[in-house]
Amino acid sequence: MRALIQRVSRAKVEVGERVTGEIGQGLLILVCAMQGDTEIAAEKLAARIAKLRIFKDAAGKMNRSVAEIGGACLVVSQFTLAADTSRGNRPGFSTAAPPEEGNRLYVHFSNILQDLGLSVANGEFGADMAVSLVNDGPVTIWMDSADRA
Repeated sequence: MRALIQRVSRAKVEVGERVTGEIGQGLLILVCAMQGDTEIAAEKLAARIAKLRIFKDAAGKMNRSVAEIGGACLVVSQFTLAADTSRGNRPGFSTAAPPEEGNRLYVHFSNILQDLGLSVANGEFGADMAVSLVNDGPVTIWMDSADRA
């Protein structure tokens, strides 16, 4: 699985006029299931993100996790993280998991974050979403479960 993590002071997802998820301080996590990903990949990535120390401690150093600061996670499905831009000007997305599998792993990923004690809000899988955020820092980090085989 792939994830783009942004440390935020607030973030929100809307589908049409309806808010599907909203958080204050925490992490906006854009996530994509790739072909061949499993529940284990989702679990490992969720655990790594939950422990990621990117929030400031009393000394101003990035040394605290989202749980340690009492933050929340807004998880948004983002199949375009699978973009292959190696050929031409139009990205290909054939390495993304098929929609049913992608949705199942997206839900599993969110559930694991909740099982780890985090407050989780979600976007809506497959929907045309409007995501708004205030990136704190800015801090933006790319993670891929394939990086840690």
